[in-house]
Amino acid sequence: MAHTAEWKVRLHLFEDDDGTTKAHLVLDTGTTALTAGGTAHRHPADPDVPEIGDELAAGRAMIDLAHQLLETAERDVQGIAAPG
Repeated sequence: MAHTAEWKVRLHLFEDDDGTTKAHLVLDTGTTALTAGGTAHRHPADPDVPEIGDELAAGRAMIDLAHQLLETAERDVQGIAAPG
């Protein structure tokens, strides 16, 4: 059985005044939406390189999303395997 799907991901990055970069990620499967988040904190003594904060916050948001997807899949498998 062939199957194709397209899921859309939106990633929003923003930095606040204290040097914290936040990532908000939304995965839209067409039937379900999952949200995830990540942060990165710049030490005041570190140079201000926004790209590094973006990379860290986005990566952490993606890890959060990955955990959610794996947990969802595990629940779905258990639901299918459970005797009816």
